[in-house]
Amino acid sequence: MRKQAATRQTDVLDVLQQHDRPLTAYAILNQMKQSEPGLAAPTIYRTLEALTQQGRAHKLESIKAFVPCRCDHNASVPVLAVCEDCGIVEEHDGAPILPNLKALAEKSAFQAKRHIVEIHGRCKICAA
Repeated sequence: MRKQAATRQTDVLDVLQQHDRPLTAYAILNQMKQSEPGLAAPTIYRTLEALTQQGRAHKLESIKAFVPCRCDHNASVPVLAVCEDCGIVEEHDGAPILPNLKALAEKSAFQAKRHIVEIHGRCKICAA
């Protein structure tokens, strides 16, 4: 029996929230297959797409992985700091930089649908 989209989204979000590191779609699929053996990758990809469009999850484009949204970004931009050593992702409110991002896009008449900033480096624990 197929689950409804809202239930599937809750299930995927629960998996993301159980981990403190980003997960790929296939890592999510593998974990969920333990209780739903017939689950397929396209279902996970569709669900992740919906969650990212709703702002309930973020896709880290650089590493093709996902994290749950941990901030409110109604008039902001998520800034995700990714530690390249331990893999932890810290989410920050990028409201102060949103006007600059919009101005940069407008210079080339680019119409942004969403904003997300990734910063890669080392967290304070790994840098110590």
